Amino acid sequence: MDRVDGVDDAFIELDGVEKVFEVRRKTGFLKRERRQVRAVDSISFRVERGEMVGYIGPNGAGKSTTIKMLTGILTPSAGRLRVAGIDPSRERTRLAHRIGVVFGQRTTLWWDLPLVDSYRLMHRMYRIPDARYRENLDRLVELLDLADLLDVPVRQLSLGQRMRGDIAAALLHDPEVLYLDEPTIGLDVVSKARVREFLRELNAERRTTVLLTTHDLQDIEQLCKRVMVIDHGRLMYDGPLAGLHEAGESERTLVVDLERELPPIEAPAPARVVRVEGPRQWLAFPAAESAAPLVARIAAEYPLVDLSVREPDIEAVIAKMYAEQAGRAVS
Repeated sequence: MDRVDGVDDAFIELDGVEKVFEVRRKTGFLKRERRQVRAVDSISFRVERGEMVGYIGPNGAGKSTTIKMLTGILTPSAGRLRVAGIDPSRERTRLAHRIGVVFGQRTTLWWDLPLVDSYRLMHRMYRIPDARYRENLDRLVELLDLADLLDVPVRQLSLGQRMRGDIAAALLHDPEVLYLDEPTIGLDVVSKARVREFLRELNAERRTTVLLTTHDLQDIEQLCKRVMVIDHGRLMYDGPLAGLHEAGESERTLVVDLERELPPIEAPAPARVVRVEGPRQWLAFPAAESAAPLVARIAAEYPLVDLSVREPDIEAVIAKMYAEQAGRAVS
């Protein structure tokens, strides 16, 4: 799976990229109104070769539109876009051999065929040399634990099994860029952990550039050092996850189950109890801070049965960012 790196490490480049759709709607008998919807609004960013970047935002923010432009499915209305020095919309076939795409809600596998037959078809479609195909397939089957699934029709696979199968399919031809759209959606805890570990190894060993879109902030936290936030087609934030939490003043929630009902836990500031129901208590604390000191103190001072940490909702983080920006604009 070896490849030769290019000279320029700026692997993905967007400069003032826009995408405008023309929408027609019926306004009366035999009357239609045309209006423009700006799905992506003058976005600029660079992703270096080998980076793993989270690209997040609420539904309808423009994430999928951006990914479709990066793969060549859609053509930008304005601006400049390059992936590995290639204009995706003009050289989509050439680019296809250098990228891999996984959509959590859709599969690239053949529904009625055994999993291995989908891989054989991709072997021919991408014209992968036989020795390279066998080497890649063996490695992916081992790392993603697919050996017992190769002869199973895709329609009979669980969501977690199919997702691992889709990831293997996207990597058979050694793509230099991997676009992941909700790769852990609907997966159980074990399947999520397996997929995340594989992606970490892939990025570390192969320098595969990864652009990850997800609603699960744990995916971002465990995989990405950098996160970009898009909303209403505009890039609102580009930096580390901790900085995002600070910008949005977001909070995580520690759910504590005690042996018996007790008064609200006396938590060190800035943590605070926000809800109590019998022996269960909810504590909020800044998302940018570690939960470890708070957990250690509660475990030492209270009869603890169980606890869990809940991540902030990305929509709530963005809403707070908007409110903060609006407040600064007014003042």
